[in-house]
Amino acid sequence: MSTSVLQPIARVDALVIGAGHNGLVCAATLARAGRSVLILEAADTVGGLSVTREFSPGFRVSAGAHLLHQLPSTLVKDLALFSHGLKFSATHLPTLSLSQDQLPLRVGDQDALGVRCEADARAWGPFERQMQRFAGFVQAILASAPPRLGTDLWSDKAALLKLALKLRLLGQRDMREFLRIIGMNAHDLFNDEFVTDPLKGALGFDAVLGTNFGPRAPGTVLTYLYRRAAEFAASDTGLAVPEGGMGAVTQALARSAEAAGAIIRCQAPVTRILVENDRASGVQLASGECIAASTVISNVDAKTTLLTLLGTEHLDTGFVRRADHFRSRGLSAKLHLALDRRPLFKGLRPELHGGRLLIAPTLEYLERAFNASKYRTPSAAPAIEITIPSVHDQSLAPDGKHVLSAIVQYAPYAPDGGWPALREGFTRTVIDLIEAHAPGLRDSIVASELLTPKDIETQFRVHGGHWHHGDLAFDQFYLVRPFPGAAQYGSPVAGLYLCGASSHPGGGVMGLAGRHAARAVLNENL
Repeated sequence: MSTSVLQPIARVDALVIGAGHNGLVCAATLARAGRSVLILEAADTVGGLSVTREFSPGFRVSAGAHLLHQLPSTLVKDLALFSHGLKFSATHLPTLSLSQDQLPLRVGDQDALGVRCEADARAWGPFERQMQRFAGFVQAILASAPPRLGTDLWSDKAALLKLALKLRLLGQRDMREFLRIIGMNAHDLFNDEFVTDPLKGALGFDAVLGTNFGPRAPGTVLTYLYRRAAEFAASDTGLAVPEGGMGAVTQALARSAEAAGAIIRCQAPVTRILVENDRASGVQLASGECIAASTVISNVDAKTTLLTLLGTEHLDTGFVRRADHFRSRGLSAKLHLALDRRPLFKGLRPELHGGRLLIAPTLEYLERAFNASKYRTPSAAPAIEITIPSVHDQSLAPDGKHVLSAIVQYAPYAPDGGWPALREGFTRTVIDLIEAHAPGLRDSIVASELLTPKDIETQFRVHGGHWHHGDLAFDQFYLVRPFPGAAQYGSPVAGLYLCGASSHPGGGVMGLAGRHAARAVLNENL
């Protein structure tokens, strides 16, 4: 796959800044519609946070997200990703909730749940079916671009009416229940439904993963259903491990974009979005080269795009204030371990070691883990999502060796004392916690890497180091994401669009923000 262009390019129809997954989806969609498209990527390869990289000789890992579970099946088919090299090492992975005093609990296994609590086993089926119905409704929100409020356009009114109809079609009872719980906190909902702590802890973890919330925060039922809705659209594979890591997904997206005619240039950092006659007219690169474009679409986070690359001189004071107040500080760290042997977790059958392993034994544990972050302190007992992708894909590690990838909640962006002083101690805390569930782990470590939110900001050029470019909350969701004035993929400057995770529907390897942005560009040019 070509990732550079030797000859200068004078002008294109559409110029996409950033070759993350959303940027690649946007570019592929535009190119398939007949537009000339150039993608400019600052790094030496495509992918952004969805990249596979070597962190120790012979050991490779997905740098950011390590499981694929939100990429819609329809998008995979539309962009022919399987014909462009996408393969899976494993699909429909189980989720296991670990705890010190009990055997691991497989979430969704009613027989295992029944051994612990018959009432919970009976409650699980109705709960799961109802959550699936609610997830289907939320997926309809994610799958469509948000309409504008207060316009006379029939398309905007029709979109709102269609959404209202989908809500009504849930039926009176489910519609009433959805409206009751959507603003609730996950702690109260899951305590209302279940007794078993490891089950509630696992569900609560899904409600707070990648957020700046604890399970008692209002709106965490929304974040739980957001995750469920994205998985609903990717039901063909469930939780999956791509062969070659997450970088294989973005490589397939890049091939799809190139097959449609898009051109990709790596090692081409953009330093300025150019404006002429109050319209975006192209970009300037760090080399000084300028490239003209009819439309500029940024996969970079909204704050960096608008306040740095564009510049506040092109924006009014109220808009700059809204952009500046967009909450975008990350609270998740990533730990990578190179291991000389496969770790063994207590009470876990060997065939389940390749699953998704959670250390979030109770809702109260999650809340205590979150509490420390409110005082700008890394959690002393964090919640952790663990995968061992080399169980399914031996290409990620030398023969007989393994890689462990863990997402760690909660790690503040700017803790008191600073990460240089805290990094070693926090790394030790996380390893000790995993070691308590997998005795002997520490002795098998060949190398380790901890990516804090500050590291993510620096290495992947994401303001605040937030995986989703900004918090997912009611005031930063759907009609108002990222903020008024930039909520339908456009911006105050004509010809400048946003296609990254700052825009609706938000973070996760979905590609929907990229597809929606491309359609907004195409609709403008009709």
